[in-house]
Amino acid sequence: MATEEHKVSGERLVDRVKELVKEGNARRIIVKNGEGHTLMEIPLTVGIAGAMFLPVLVALGSIAALASHYTLVVEKKDPSVTPAGELRNNS
Repeated sequence: MATEEHKVSGERLVDRVKELVKEGNARRIIVKNGEGHTLMEIPLTVGIAGAMFLPVLVALGSIAALASHYTLVVEKKDPSVTPAGELRNNS
């Protein structure tokens, strides 16, 4: 599984998480504070709906008010693995 890290300010936290969810290739988003401590882990499933995601956004808004700098660790789906878990032949 591939991971990416994004440094964001508190005021951009909620917007950046929304963008990552819309991209659709993230499995999980981890929100860390400036010291590197995990504040929230957001598992993303294929069928996540807006109404189900709303409480997560409200919690993120509360977290964003606590500090000015955050790191988002995004675990992305591995494109070389099929949904059944079998390795895809790229040749």
